[in-house]
Amino acid sequence: MLFTLIRSERLILVAIAAGIAGFSAEHTLIGMGQVASLAGAVFLIAAIILASMRVAHHAEILATKVGDPYGTMILTLSAVLVEVVILAIMMRSPESSPTLVRDTIYSAVMLDINGILGIAALLGGLKHGEQPYNDDSSRTYCVMILTAMSISMIVPEFVPQAKWHLYSGFTIVAMIMLYALFLRMQVGAHSYFFSYSYPKTRRESAGGPVEAPQSTALSIGILVFGIVVIGVLAEIMSTLLNTGLEGTGAPPVLAAIVVAAISAAPEIMTAMRSALANHMQSVVNIALGASLSTVILTVPVMEAIALYTGQPFIMAMTPVQTVMITITLIVAAINLNDGETNAIEGMTHFVLFATFIMLSCLGL
Repeated sequence: MLFTLIRSERLILVAIAAGIAGFSAEHTLIGMGQVASLAGAVFLIAAIILASMRVAHHAEILATKVGDPYGTMILTLSAVLVEVVILAIMMRSPESSPTLVRDTIYSAVMLDINGILGIAALLGGLKHGEQPYNDDSSRTYCVMILTAMSISMIVPEFVPQAKWHLYSGFTIVAMIMLYALFLRMQVGAHSYFFSYSYPKTRRESAGGPVEAPQSTALSIGILVFGIVVIGVLAEIMSTLLNTGLEGTGAPPVLAAIVVAAISAAPEIMTAMRSALANHMQSVVNIALGASLSTVILTVPVMEAIALYTGQPFIMAMTPVQTVMITITLIVAAINLNDGETNAIEGMTHFVLFATFIMLSCLGL
C-alpha cells in the first residue's frame, strides 16, 4: 500500500526534491547572476506545476464523488487557494511590484475566460459542432464577475488615497457578501443553475477513469500537503525570479502571468478533456467559476493583508486592462447566452487571449 501511494504521488515527491535542491542552491544561483537565477526560477515553476497537477487530481477525485456543481467548485477553489498562497508569499518580497495582485487577477480572468474557455470551445466545436450547457450558469457567472471586478478593480481609481483603508474594508465585506450568496445558490436550491443533464449515450468520462484513493480523507490530506509544498516552492521561486528579471526591462505583468498560469495549469487540462468529451457545462463551470473565485476570494484576502500591514496595493486597473476586461465580458455575455457554444465563439475568445498576450509583451 505504501509503495503504491509513493508511486502514485511521485510528482509531489519530485516537487519536494526540487524544493530541497532549490533551497540548497538558492544563494549559489543568485551569486552566479541573472541567467542562473532565471534558470532556477523556471526549474521551480515546473516543479510547482507538477505539484499543482496532483492537487488538481485529488480535487477531481473529490469532485467525482460529489458531482456537479460541487465538483467543479472544489477544483476551482483548490486552484484559487494555490494562487493566493503564491501571491501572499511573493508580496512579502521587497522587490515585488505593487501592482502584482491586480495584474495577477486580471491575467487569471483573461486566461480563464479567453484562454481556457476559448480554446476548449474551439476544439470542442471543431469536433462536436454545437455543444450544449446550462445558460443559467453563464449568465450568473458573467454578471457576478462584472460586479466583483467593477467594485474591486475599477472603482478604486476614483477613491482618494487618504481613504483607501475605508474602501478596502468595504471591498472585503462586499466580496464576502457576494460569495456567501453565490455559494448558497450553487450548493442550495439553485444548484441546477450550474449543472446540465446529458443523455446517457454522451456521458462518457471527460478524461477516463479517475484513480480513486482508499479514502476521501487521504485525498484531502494529500491536497492540503500539496498546497503546502507549493507554498514553499513559491517562496524560493519568487526570490530567484525577482533576481533574474531585475534590470532586464521585462514588463511587470510577466510575474503575474506566471502566477496565473501556474494556478490554471491543472484546470486547462481538465477543461480540454471535458470539451473533447462534449461536456461543455464542466468547461463553463471551470472557466467562469475560476474567474469569479479568483476575484471574489483573492481580493478580500489580499486587501486584509494590506490593511494588516498598512501598505495598500494598487488595485485599480489601467485603461487598457479595463477595456480588455469590458470587451471580454461583453463577448462572453453574447456568446454564452443561448445554451450552446461553437468553434466561432471559441475563436473570438482565443483572439482576445492572443491580444492580451500581445499587449502584455508590449508592457501595456
